[in-house]
Amino acid sequence: MRHYCGEVTLENEGKRIKLFGWVRRVRDLGGLIFINVRDITGEIQCVIEPESEYYKMAKELASQYVVEIEGLVRKRPDSMVNPDMKTGEVEVVIEELKILNTSPTPPFLPEDIVDVSEEVRLRYRFLDLRRPQLQFNILKRSQLMKHVRDYLYHHGFNEIDTPYLTKSTPEGARDYVVPSRIHKGKFYALPQSPQLYKQVLMSAGFDRYFQIARCFRDEDLRADRQPEFTQIDIEMSFVDIEDVLTLTEGLIEYVFDKLIGVHVKKPFLRLSYEESMKNYGSDKPDLRYNSKLIDFTPYLETSGFKVAESIISSGGKIVGVRTEKLLSRKEIENLQNEIKKEGAGGLLWFKSDGEKLTGQLSKFLSGHFDPGTYLLVGDKEPKVYKLGGVLRNLVNRQFEKKEKEFSILWVVDFPLFERNEETGALEPAHHIFTMPREDTLKYLRDEPEKVIGKQYDLVINGIELGSGSIRNHDKNLQVELLKMIGIDENRIQSNFGFLLEALEYGAPPHGGIALGFDRLLAVMLGLDSIRDVIPFPKTTSAQALYEGAPDYISEEQLKELHLEIKRDD
Repeated sequence: MRHYCGEVTLENEGKRIKLFGWVRRVRDLGGLIFINVRDITGEIQCVIEPESEYYKMAKELASQYVVEIEGLVRKRPDSMVNPDMKTGEVEVVIEELKILNTSPTPPFLPEDIVDVSEEVRLRYRFLDLRRPQLQFNILKRSQLMKHVRDYLYHHGFNEIDTPYLTKSTPEGARDYVVPSRIHKGKFYALPQSPQLYKQVLMSAGFDRYFQIARCFRDEDLRADRQPEFTQIDIEMSFVDIEDVLTLTEGLIEYVFDKLIGVHVKKPFLRLSYEESMKNYGSDKPDLRYNSKLIDFTPYLETSGFKVAESIISSGGKIVGVRTEKLLSRKEIENLQNEIKKEGAGGLLWFKSDGEKLTGQLSKFLSGHFDPGTYLLVGDKEPKVYKLGGVLRNLVNRQFEKKEKEFSILWVVDFPLFERNEETGALEPAHHIFTMPREDTLKYLRDEPEKVIGKQYDLVINGIELGSGSIRNHDKNLQVELLKMIGIDENRIQSNFGFLLEALEYGAPPHGGIALGFDRLLAVMLGLDSIRDVIPFPKTTSAQALYEGAPDYISEEQLKELHLEIKRDD
């Protein structure tokens, strides 16, 4: 009878079992040969004695050979028990051995600590995926999918899939496009999200929809983004903000408990967008750290410090952060170099020992300041708060201790519109299919930046884990909002006509949220990179190193698609 390697225990002592797995290591002690065999569940030590007919075969084994073993389970001597192995109390005496496949010397050994670059790991992803930690992550991914489904099915949701080949619509990032062979010169687009489809489903009467959806965005990648990613997509009819937030809090509570055994406290903290920016300099604040931004404008507007007075007199502000540590000049200089990369003119600072001040700003300030180092930036709103937020994050991560393992909160009351810093054009702050808050609709035509959207973000540990809104189900209002961001009537009908038609024919009030599945799992497992929870991720340059994609296609394929490649000279 087959057993998994990691599940053999003292209960199996004296029984003959069959194992399949990969050789992790072989130790030939000149008599006994010890063979550690591993599979998805763990590792077990097997031993073969010199008188065995398979002894010669065992001497041929090497790392990553695939083997089939039959043998007798026996208890290890007390002196040989390995407490670091789940199966460390037992071993299997080999009675039959088969080599099912061999392996050349691998470019790296699939262990948890690997001394090779990530590019090499991704190139040989089939080896990388044999590492116990990575297998643990991928199995947790599977479990998280199950827990999400269990929770949502229990709450009356239906899982409905939506198309991958769809219509290109502007949603903030570039679309991946797919040429049509049948319809010459026309293209499908891969969906950036199922947003429009799930609104159509609401109009069709499927009042509780969810999908663990694959999404595609052809955008410049930062360190922790992927061109294709997975999100938990949820939509409900006849709801308002409170309904969506309550359901989502229950889902987060459920999966944290089931997957990692952590109890999260409900209801989650809620901050308005304005509060979040002014106190933390971010719409996704990391509240594992207790520090807030300090407004130094009143202290410096008549201080005699000309740099600060110039910023303030031109309508700007000075904000800063405090760390209890007395930083060295070198540490302050390093922070200044980092904040300049974000567009700051520089960094102002002073230190306090609780009684007297020292440093750059010390002679321009008076009064009591708690002991520590104070670091300040200045600029006009809203940029000054964003710079303050970057500074807060830099200081917290380098010099402060986290107060808790998980910080979970909502940021709400986002403005519906914002101005493009370069062009001054009106743009959606979240997305343009959001219902404006009724009490702010009066500002829509004359002061659109005062309009608040029924929008909300779920933030965990300073990462935006989910974003959602109550949708606009009023066709006429939706057309007006699209025109306000510069989309003309022809383009509205071309890009969004099918959605507007669905809204016109009796769409109910509805809303929902999309939670980043990969990022949620990475946060729950305490991982820095989402690539460690995705079986076959892309690099930051959007390459699939194992498969060798993207790649050229043949002239014959191009001809079938009615395409011609214009190559750079």
